[in-house]
Amino acid sequence: MKTIRLALLIGGIAAAGAGASPPALALDEALQPAAAGAGQAEAPAPDDYTDDRSNAEALIRSLYNAIDRHEYLRAWSYFADDSGRPDFPAFEKGYETTAGVRLKLGEPTSDGAAGSIYTAVPTVIEATGTDGAVRVFSGCYVTRLVQPANQATPPFLPLQISKATLRPARTKFDETSGDCPDGGD
Repeated sequence: MKTIRLALLIGGIAAAGAGASPPALALDEALQPAAAGAGQAEAPAPDDYTDDRSNAEALIRSLYNAIDRHEYLRAWSYFADDSGRPDFPAFEKGYETTAGVRLKLGEPTSDGAAGSIYTAVPTVIEATGTDGAVRVFSGCYVTRLVQPANQATPPFLPLQISKATLRPARTKFDETSGDCPDGGD
């Protein structure tokens, strides 16, 4: 699995995956943040603008870069209109109490259907709140790319997140794997 260290806010992640409901807590007690180790790479500093829709993993990293830079409208825009994302004010408000997050992405799998490519990316997030509490979430992001050659009239639809399902994990970040059931559900 690839690991990225990012500073961002988890409330919006939970909100993006579960409508406007408040984020779930993954653990009953705070954990010490896991230290970066072998196989882990530091993400670009928040000042480094990253907006890359070239593949599903890059899109998810770009989402977190936008949140890290407090560019919530950009982060919100990575989700498709029909993805179940909350309205923008709820999305933005969801990030108030998260100080940082680590992201671990698993091996993506893709399937084609009716002129689109859907890619499921197993995902694990370790979120540190502004109160120092650490919570771990795992699940799956599903992206959709409408084949560019099939798009002949505006607006052009770039690669977008069509679904985000993150749930509390009962294990520590280093022990947790993301999970994408068949079809990303």
